[in-house]
Parts: sequence; C-alpha cells; structure tokens
Amino acid sequence: MHHPAISIKDLHVSYYGNEAVKGISLSVQPGNLIGIIGPNGAGKSTFLKAVLNLIPKDKGTIHLFGNSIQEARRKIAYVPQRNDIDWDFPITVLDAVLLGTYPNLKLFRRPGKKEKIWALECLDRVGMKDFSKRQIGELSGGQQQRVFLARALAQKADMFFLDEPFVGVDVSSEETIVKILKELCWQGKTVVVVHHDLSKAEEYFDQLILLNKELVDFGPVSEVFRTETIAKAYQGQFAFMKEIGV
Repeated sequence: MHHPAISIKDLHVSYYGNEAVKGISLSVQPGNLIGIIGPNGAGKSTFLKAVLNLIPKDKGTIHLFGNSIQEARRKIAYVPQRNDIDWDFPITVLDAVLLGTYPNLKLFRRPGKKEKIWALECLDRVGMKDFSKRQIGELSGGQQQRVFLARALAQKADMFFLDEPFVGVDVSSEETIVKILKELCWQGKTVVVVHHDLSKAEEYFDQLILLNKELVDFGPVSEVFRTETIAKAYQGQFAFMKEIGV
C-alpha cells in the first residue's frame, strides 16, 4: 500500500500557553520539495518541531510513511536552525558528519573505515571535503550549514527536514544546498524546508505550506503563490509584499 510521506490530521500545538498551531491537516506525497512559508510568528518552526515530535502537541495525529515518528525516525534527517546549535563544541567537520552514520550502525558499534569513506563522500557532495579536519566553530555560516547537510546526507534518510537553512548563509552555499535538495527529490526523497524569503519561493519549491497559525493554503507553488493568497497570510504586511514583488 502506498502511504503519503507525511499525513497530518487536526494538529494543535501550544507554546508557553498560547496556541501556536491550530487545526492543521494535510497530506504530502513522496518526492516533493516543500517550503513552509508565512509571516514571523506564524508557527513555522513550531509546526516542523511538532511533526518531528521535538515538542509536544496538544492533539492531532501525525504519520510519516504511514508510521509513527518513533517507527519512522531512522528514515528522517533533521537540520535545525543554526542558532539551536552549540558551535563551540569541540568537534571536527568529519566527526560531525560521522554522527549522521550512527542511526544505521548496530548497537555499540562505532563508525569504521566504510563510514569514514561515506562521510567524506557526503562532504565532497557539499563541497566541504577539504575542510574535514577543521573544527566546526572555525567555519563561516554557509560552510557550517553545508556540513550539517552533509551529516543529514550521511544518514541515508528518505525524508529531510530543514529549519531556516539559508539564514546567515552566503549566496554560493545557498545555491549548493538548493541544488542538492532538488537532486534528493529527483531521487524520490521528500524534503521539507522552513523558509522566510518569499522572493525565492517559486524558484526553490514544488509545493508550499502557507501558515499563519492555521493552514492558509497548501498545494503546488503556482496555486499557493498568488497575491490574494499570500495577502491573506501576511495581512498587514503589504509594504513587505510589494518589496518582494508579490
């Protein structure tokens, strides 16, 4: 039986006693690159974290590939926001990527030669192989984000969740990351990205989840990315919308 990659029914999430996400239901098919967009405070990251069971939900059901998050966890890679990561932690680039191989290792096994070769391949794919011995804290924002994408690739996941991956990232890193995310979708993987820059939404994504605490719209970019739909989510922020040419 063919299950949707993500199936969500009536998801409600509160944050510090305020309802941040209200009554969201949607179904995502595999092989799509999906952007989660919406104004500041719309609950984009909260929604993503609730789907991954990183924060508790008030109610609702979430299935990934027809399974609970616990059952599907090995198939899922997550790249958190950069400000959620301790960049002072003394770890080399290669070791950071090797962490991505742990979910597929047998219990009490450490990564060996095969895993090291694979981790270097993943670093090569994001253009960071030459930095493998560097400390992660020495890198620029864009380089750090590439390393975290390499760690996600090392997991050999079927589904990738990235929370604001382009914040504080240089243009060339952003282009590299988008290219890889598109390649993953061509391979049948599902990629979900919390994204704040509307000007790139049409170029980057196949589908959009437009949020403002509630689900304003969900579907192909051509259907969701329309002036009246975006206006509904962004309400008073018209000057901002004019700026980005919606």
